[in-house]
Amino acid sequence: MALNITPTTSHREREKGFIVYPVYSRRSEGLSVGINLFTQRKMCNFDCPYCEVFPFSSDAVFSLEQMEVDLRDAIKNAQEQKITVKDICFSGNGEPTLSPAFPDALKSAEKIREQAAPSAKLVIITNGAGLLQKRTFSLLKETAVNYSMHDIWLKLDAGTPYWYQKMSRSSIPFEKIMEKIKEFASCAPVTIQTMLCAIDAEIPPQEEVQAWETIICELNETDLFKQSTVKGTSNIRKVQLYGKARSAPEDPSASSLPAEYLKSRAVSLRRRFEEKNIITPVNLYL
Repeated sequence: MALNITPTTSHREREKGFIVYPVYSRRSEGLSVGINLFTQRKMCNFDCPYCEVFPFSSDAVFSLEQMEVDLRDAIKNAQEQKITVKDICFSGNGEPTLSPAFPDALKSAEKIREQAAPSAKLVIITNGAGLLQKRTFSLLKETAVNYSMHDIWLKLDAGTPYWYQKMSRSSIPFEKIMEKIKEFASCAPVTIQTMLCAIDAEIPPQEEVQAWETIICELNETDLFKQSTVKGTSNIRKVQLYGKARSAPEDPSASSLPAEYLKSRAVSLRRRFEEKNIITPVNLYL
């Protein structure tokens, strides 16, 4: 399939079987070149009602060789148009760490990034479920620790089992995945990303907000970071709060929240950080 290298404001191109899809991203604050490992159908162990991947089927088969060609073409096209590639991002139609091709695709993407776009980051967006697998845990830890331009964006949408089920609808127990998230954040740098939206017209309850903030603060506690030699440092690069901005198959089950609510959540977390002398940035994307 020919690559569409025209950047879009939507991820819907992924449903046409594309492996590489340049897109303008709020959180990347510019052009992000996405890599999709699931060209035939969605594959994820979460079932988030806000997910923007619509049901689809395609005859397109993922090919590492085609990924490499398309990725180089997308970067070259952006550079010819004098557009800065902010990052190369593994996301696509599901949880990238579930793909058998992920380890090899990660190596190839890093090689191309280094050769063709050395100023771009290599981002892996993950729901964290892969951390329950020893091999995936080790792979993500290695890439986060050993490559300064790699960034793991780890999903943490909830602070309580109740809201976790509303947001993820996963069979993986909340306590089990939280244990692995805390273990990972204790030994590798990570970016925390949190979607803020209403589910079935319900906004996150106050006890959920407080529990989530407590977990975020715990992840930032310096005594967790046994490998850190710099006093006051944290392995949490930043916290990304973002609202629902794209359509999803289950709209309006998942709906956007007012900008003022999103701003208040950012202010509240920053206040908690100040109280605990935590310097981790809190970025809000409306």
